[in-house]
Amino acid sequence: QVQLVESGGGLVQPGGSLRLTCAASKSISPYPMGWYRQALGKEREYVATITSGGSPYYLDAVKGRFTISRDNAKNTVSLQMNNVKPEGTAVYYCNIIGPTRRAWGQGTQVTVSS
Repeated sequence: QVQLVESGGGLVQPGGSLRLTCAASKSISPYPMGWYRQALGKEREYVATITSGGSPYYLDAVKGRFTISRDNAKNTVSLQMNNVKPEGTAVYYCNIIGPTRRAWGQGTQVTVSS
């Protein structure tokens, strides 16, 4: 079974940048992948996805600021977050999209504050 571990979170100032990484224990090349986030007291929401072919899709609120990418040789999926906003504060999770989705992991905390 594929295991996924998120990393790269931390404290960042509004307008700053942060890069999150999702590392898989084995090949994820056949699967579309996604990043999600859950703010305190709110439901988990979709942030960005990337197809097996590398085509990205984004939540409207992050378009132009976030970039999702994948490196199948390294079994990783990244989320580059630029011009972050306080409302982006949340725990960020990655997962496989579709029927092969794994159980949610621990995620990585992103806190946007001055």
